[in-house]
Amino acid sequence: MTAPTPEDTALQDATCRMALTAYLHDLGKFAERARLATDESKRLLHEQMYCPRREEKGRVWHTHKHAAYTVLAWDLIERRFPELVGDDVSPFAAWGATHVDDSMVNAAGRHHLPDTFLQWIVATADRVASGFERETFEQYNQADEGTRTGKTHYTARQLTLFEPIRMDEPLASRREEWHKRYPLKPLSPDALFPVEAQGYEGNDQKAAQAEYAELWDQFTKSLDSIPPSHRSNWPLWLDHLDAAWACYTHAIPAATAFNVRPEVSLYDHSRTTAALAAALWRYHHELDDTGEAARKRLADRARADWDAQKLLLIQGDLFGIQDFIFATGGETQRRAAKLLRGRSFYISLLTECAALRILDALALPPTSQVINAAGKFLIVAPNTERTRERLAQVQRALDHWFLEHAYGQSGIGIASMPASCNDFVSRATGEQPFQRLIKALFDNLQTAKTRRLDLCGDDPPAPVFADFLDRFDADMGVCDLDGRSPATEAIEGGEGGHACALSNDQIDIGGQLTRRSRVLISTESLGAALRVPIFGYHVQFTGDEEQSGRFGRVAAAGVLRRAWDFGLPMEAAAPLFCGYARRYIDAYVPTYGLPNEWERQRYDRLDADQRSDGRADSVKTLGEIACDDLHPDADGRGLQGTEALITLKGDVDDLGRLFERGLETPTFAKMAGLSRQLNAFFAVWLPWVCRERYPSTYTVFAGGDDFYLIGPWRSTIALAAEMRSRFAELVAGNPDIHFSAGLSMTKGGLPIRQMGQLAEEQLEAAKVHVSAEGKPKNAVTCFGHSVGWDAFIELTEIARELDVMRDTLTLSTGYLYGLQSLADMAEDLRRAKLNPSHSPKLESALWPSRFAYRTWRMLESARGLDHAARKRWQQTLGQLLGDGMRKHGSAFKIALFIHLYQHRR
Repeated sequence: MTAPTPEDTALQDATCRMALTAYLHDLGKFAERARLATDESKRLLHEQMYCPRREEKGRVWHTHKHAAYTVLAWDLIERRFPELVGDDVSPFAAWGATHVDDSMVNAAGRHHLPDTFLQWIVATADRVASGFERETFEQYNQADEGTRTGKTHYTARQLTLFEPIRMDEPLASRREEWHKRYPLKPLSPDALFPVEAQGYEGNDQKAAQAEYAELWDQFTKSLDSIPPSHRSNWPLWLDHLDAAWACYTHAIPAATAFNVRPEVSLYDHSRTTAALAAALWRYHHELDDTGEAARKRLADRARADWDAQKLLLIQGDLFGIQDFIFATGGETQRRAAKLLRGRSFYISLLTECAALRILDALALPPTSQVINAAGKFLIVAPNTERTRERLAQVQRALDHWFLEHAYGQSGIGIASMPASCNDFVSRATGEQPFQRLIKALFDNLQTAKTRRLDLCGDDPPAPVFADFLDRFDADMGVCDLDGRSPATEAIEGGEGGHACALSNDQIDIGGQLTRRSRVLISTESLGAALRVPIFGYHVQFTGDEEQSGRFGRVAAAGVLRRAWDFGLPMEAAAPLFCGYARRYIDAYVPTYGLPNEWERQRYDRLDADQRSDGRADSVKTLGEIACDDLHPDADGRGLQGTEALITLKGDVDDLGRLFERGLETPTFAKMAGLSRQLNAFFAVWLPWVCRERYPSTYTVFAGGDDFYLIGPWRSTIALAAEMRSRFAELVAGNPDIHFSAGLSMTKGGLPIRQMGQLAEEQLEAAKVHVSAEGKPKNAVTCFGHSVGWDAFIELTEIARELDVMRDTLTLSTGYLYGLQSLADMAEDLRRAKLNPSHSPKLESALWPSRFAYRTWRMLESARGLDHAARKRWQQTLGQLLGDGMRKHGSAFKIALFIHLYQHRR
């Protein structure tokens, strides 16, 4: 792909300026709450110019003073922006022009008192993002500060969108209960989780302002860490700014007036406003409709113009992810983990580069991409003929790439749908046009996925297989890593065999990710780039600041399109910004630590093909990971436990219904916020906690609403339980929001594709599980038994208690294995209670007496126990094991298997 043409660059730069203006229209909310030091006379003058005026009983005052602070704060941080003076600051007036009333800062500051066309573009985008009806906004525009939670704009802390969601409860019966708040901290793994409002959210205005002041200071200092050389490239710089704004405003309430619920973050409101403003301006610009007539239509109180379909919502969805990740040839077990690592990262690169290709083709800024998570993205574009033509060209280019490199088994489908401003509005009458829009979006994407690669459409992609057989070299044959492509070179790493260039890129990525945390996307190769360009973009990994910061020339020339940081933070509370745009596209992979006697002993049993080279930071093989839950036996002379992996797959239940029906008053900003927060749990917190607490667990992919992990069997069971617990914290304990998961236990040598298929079967079993209360899903399947999460956690706790008990009581293996048949008998009786039509076997009623008899016989054979001690132990085991079987039936085997596998010799 060549760099954008000068015409496209000029258009994209102008659209970026429009987006930045809308993006920072509420900059003053941050600055005012931080009590930014200002010149008093200047502040009063700005209030008169930018803030709505109210007069009542002879008293005159201004509301929404943050608008004045937007202008004051803009002046303070503008030196860190790209050049905003000179002749080329279109679509805004240059400073040297006569009667400058449409500067960027004016358009941002006057969003409550718009006058010019560009000011109305920003104001319209602001109202559409918030879902305001005309009457509602006019009331909001005259309202004083104050929230429905009884706090001021200083003391109010952001509610979580998850807490009030109800999937089936009628709107009229929903109660307003808000117990959780997000801490006013920079974005970090810790800051994703809300805290109890009681004890955190107070009424001390000075203390609240001090919190804001500290955050503001961190934000402004973070802008200095953006490479100055990147300021001459508008899309590149705006992407960095977006990451900084996300880090420091993700927990700032966007609205605190008109008795609103402060539940939308300033970040989500800013980004959706910027996306809408860019699309609205471009729609008018491309139709050459930016004059007085357009201004009057936008300003018309009747809002007739809001019915025009000016917007085009573009969705992308990567299909065939598993076919891509698990393509298999004759790769060795030693290479499997590194290849898996590279492919999972490559999936993220594909979706990011596809979205970038659309943005560049349409000359849109990075902020027009509202959502990108787990293979799906959403872009807001102008609904024009130019957009539709170029979008079709991009789809053909993507189809050709996937046919060339994935042979049609994977691809990215693009669906688009026109929308009007009124489609985003929530009606006071209870009508929810935006709810219908969301449903139509989901349905539209599902339809697009059935037209994979559009091979039978009116304009199918050009054939790429005409000379397919001729591409194979007689000596190298088929790629040893994907089993289908013509091999063209030796496999990366010198382990023998041949591969295609794409597979070697994936092997190379798998190795580089342990040493690199930044990736550059460019239209020309900047050095050691991947062999295969992705949709025309060259991809290069870099490490330290010196490497990443030395590309000023190519940044200024527009060759460098993006520079993304994807590293994990070192601490749970560390801000997720270090001067570069962030993409949460990295997964965690276990690496070989400093060699020591303990690790050598664990891996001694493995064949050479199953072992890594043992160097620090080399990726562990799946065979080594399978050994990582082995532990010393009682005498310390050997190892015990089971050498095995567990593959863990899961996803959020009923995600479509969650977005379509869950929110009482859905808006564009709320939808973006929900998507962002769900993605952050799986793409930020999960890889981080794997590194810190489960260092042998491999995140194959995690993001959006789903996850796929491979790890040592016992540790991965514990991780599944912790994930469920922390997810409940993320959603503020809302019982209507949950995920299901499947765990499949296998040996380390099983092909990865089969491991994934087995875990998928377990996940499907969890999805059809129905609780005793008749509630579906919200379940986990482990060792072939499906249970609700509370039961699963209780069973893992029983296994832990058995481990503790083992220190003082010899529990024979025969006794524990014998409990399995009793658990099945207990299940037979349990089903009869739940289902009157089920007739239990007569023998099943005998399980309690058999359990008591076997337990007493086991205790009689135990050494050192007198009669009284045996009685006490029988009562203890009856409560732990007997009650457990009575409650859980056959699923009690989960606890038994965990304990037995943990102590197998």
